[in-house]
Amino acid sequence: MIRAGDTLVNPITGERLVWELTSRDTDGAYTLFETFVEPGGAVAAPHVHPFQTETFTVVAGRLGVKRGREKLKLGPGEVATIEPGTPHKFWNAGDGTLRFRAEVRPALQFESLIETMFGLAVDGKTNGKGMPSPLRLAVVANHHFDVVRLPVVPQVLQKMALVPGALFGRAVGFRPTYEAIVEGTPAIA
Repeated sequence: MIRAGDTLVNPITGERLVWELTSRDTDGAYTLFETFVEPGGAVAAPHVHPFQTETFTVVAGRLGVKRGREKLKLGPGEVATIEPGTPHKFWNAGDGTLRFRAEVRPALQFESLIETMFGLAVDGKTNGKGMPSPLRLAVVANHHFDVVRLPVVPQVLQKMALVPGALFGRAVGFRPTYEAIVEGTPAIA
């Protein structure tokens, strides 16, 4: 479980998140964290948060954002707000380390999703883009369906594929949330 002050690292995507406030601190209203993205780093895949607003405020560097069909490049002090249901992705659009504050409102299970995906990356259980195998992804995505979805495929079709995939994935031992193989894994510092 993430606590204020925790740092999560994804060595595959080049992201490091430092939590300022967690859902526990805000009674679920939001979660707030600082994000550092190394040159060439990016979120693992385009996605949609169906019920959450995500706000990025650039502190240093250049933030590239694709928000719907719009492409933005933002510098220090500039803000991008992603409304619920808007397909988006982000990346480091500069040469140095990108630093931005991110707020996700309401928190829902966002922290659990990040902890799971970053933990899998640290344990070497993702591909070169930071995505787990299709069966493991089905288990994780089905569990976090209120937090993240694919941007193009209709939600009914996503659910039709995720439910049987998640059932089979769980039957072969995949879990919907991250559990470190070894206590003190480097995903959470």
